[in-house]
Amino acid sequence: MIQIVYERARKAKFLDRLILATDDERIFQTAKDFGAEVKMTSPLHNSGTERVAEVAKEIKTSIVINIQGDEPLLRGEMVDDLVKALQDETIPMATLALKEKDLNLLYENNVIKVVLDREGFALYFSRSPLPFETSDYFFQHIGIYGYQKDFLIALSQIPPSRLEKTENLEQLRALENGYKIKIIETQSSTLSVNSPQDIIKVENILKKRAYD
Repeated sequence: MIQIVYERARKAKFLDRLILATDDERIFQTAKDFGAEVKMTSPLHNSGTERVAEVAKEIKTSIVINIQGDEPLLRGEMVDDLVKALQDETIPMATLALKEKDLNLLYENNVIKVVLDREGFALYFSRSPLPFETSDYFFQHIGIYGYQKDFLIALSQIPPSRLEKTENLEQLRALENGYKIKIIETQSSTLSVNSPQDIIKVENILKKRAYD
């Protein structure tokens, strides 16, 4: 799965460098075997944000994109959309969301919901139905993040917040500490792999060539 995510991320036009960060020797060796640039990181990180920040400290760049390894249906243009949004240096952090009309998904804990203000910034993320009893659509968060590098480093040094730990959603650390997250609407849906059943679903989608 990680190899698929890596290969799909390479299709992005605006990435200068793609690094796989892990604290697991098995993943490290597997990544080396399929030709990825890979870095071993501390096993003490509380989130992917902290892991990415450790690697980013050593890289000369102004923008960092955090592509999570459980997104095998990633599309390159999703990454590019975040890079383009962060050309505005006043935006410290950006992520993606899909307007979802299947309201059955509103009640699934592994489908993360986000509500936006009128300027397209996140108000809150939750595993619970959000907004409550909507009748038309909701925004499903897609866990790919972009940061201004300096902001990423600063954010990684803030202790995990109460809401972050309650919802088990790392992006809430930024909101709870008063920072804004720009939401970029995407037309591309994904399926994060959170269970063995999800792997079967992804395999079936890929076999049907539903994603290029």
